[in-house]
Amino acid sequence: MFEEPMRIAKYIARAGLCSRRDAEQLITQGRVTLNGEVIMSPALNVSAQDQVFVDGLPLYPEVTNRLWLFYKPRGVITTQKDPHGRQTVFDLLPPKMPRVISVDRLDLNTEGLLLMTNAGELARYFEHPSSEHKRTYHVRIYGPLEEQDLEHIRKPFELDGIHYAATQARILMTRGDNQWLELTLMEGKNREIRKIIEAYGRHINRLMRVSYGPFSLQDYPLNPGQVIEVTTQLQQLNLDYKKSTL
Repeated sequence: MFEEPMRIAKYIARAGLCSRRDAEQLITQGRVTLNGEVIMSPALNVSAQDQVFVDGLPLYPEVTNRLWLFYKPRGVITTQKDPHGRQTVFDLLPPKMPRVISVDRLDLNTEGLLLMTNAGELARYFEHPSSEHKRTYHVRIYGPLEEQDLEHIRKPFELDGIHYAATQARILMTRGDNQWLELTLMEGKNREIRKIIEAYGRHINRLMRVSYGPFSLQDYPLNPGQVIEVTTQLQQLNLDYKKSTL
């Protein structure tokens, strides 16, 4: 249990419910109670003796940050609940796992490595551009790109009014009308890879994330739907994370 008082949004994030920023939104929406009273401002400190509820459910801050690697299959969405009843990544997790959140998202038809954690602040650390965690994808497209196309992708550019940073890009293999590319992003904007490839008139028929920061499917060869907790690398990562949040 924590010893010093902390901001309530940080408390909620440490409980693994969401990031600190999202916790602030929950508070302003009137969904958080402190000692039985609805609060509307995140400018409050809580201690170990306080009782915090979100949507009527009690929260308990996690003391130890934990991290899992999950292979997200295609056709599964990255959200806690889906109003259309589609299967989510959380439906596939083992029932004995604690409550976790995902580190960013993969869209419906993207597969591959997804990080899961019990700590909202750790998720925020991974997601924030200042942490400089690269995301690498293997992309199979119909209709090959030429080297001059990749040279353009490797430089910052603007598409439909959105600025995209330079992307590391290389050709892995070309076979007939299909081509495999490897693209590495520093900051993944919404559907960034799909938008870039579609701008060249090409169609993606498979998109797979193979690494995120220090973790890769090469080191952890998971099958679709499989999850594994990582501990050794997280020990050093926790040190870096704590330094970045001082």
